[in-house]
Amino acid sequence: MQQSFFTVDENVQIAKKVYKMTLLGDTSAITAPGQFVNLKLDGSFLRRPISVCDRADGMLTIVYKVVGGGTEKMAAYEKGTRLDILTGLGNGYDTSLSGEAPLLLGGGVGVPPLYLLCKELIQQGKRPTVILGFNTKEEVFYEKEFEALGAAVTVTTVDGSYGQQGFVTDALPSHYTHFYTCGPEPMLKAVHRATETDGQLSFEERMGCGFGACMGCSCKTLTGYKRICKEGPVMRKGEILW
Repeated sequence: MQQSFFTVDENVQIAKKVYKMTLLGDTSAITAPGQFVNLKLDGSFLRRPISVCDRADGMLTIVYKVVGGGTEKMAAYEKGTRLDILTGLGNGYDTSLSGEAPLLLGGGVGVPPLYLLCKELIQQGKRPTVILGFNTKEEVFYEKEFEALGAAVTVTTVDGSYGQQGFVTDALPSHYTHFYTCGPEPMLKAVHRATETDGQLSFEERMGCGFGACMGCSCKTLTGYKRICKEGPVMRKGEILW
């Protein structure tokens, strides 16, 4: 974990209530796709955990949804705003387990961490298939960005207003070697039941501290309770007890 100051370079709306923020600062502590950062917001006691969408030397991209007062503040930040951010939090995805044809499934704001994962898998010579799930057409984002990486992309919407109607589990391919997923818990449970291979699930959870001190985001596993923010947010399929 590293505490750094970042400067907002861009903060734009990309879908209904969804924003992409690009920040300039030290990203050296971010070592794996699936990790998250914790932003300190003026006037808020608790930091806001946001998954890493992309990172390069000196540049960090996060994608977030406005759901309350904290994210409303974030949406109003303009270019040049300086933010106190903890980086390099969480364990991230293990790409060594992917096999040649990994499957990536994201739901809503669970989509962003899969972007950096997809990029790294393709750089390693893998052939990922990506399924992005949303409720409606106006909530869809990052389809073109995944396609630009070279991934095969399917979009599902619950109401059928865009792409394939249904959930991400309704679009599972016939073959994949390992799966990676991130999204709301009902989606993760459905993916856990529907998939036939081993995989890694990233949990979205309210957090107090974000680095393992408060024990507020613990979940039960085969080997005892684990902290989503510290031992997670990524868990292996076989260790999860629902």
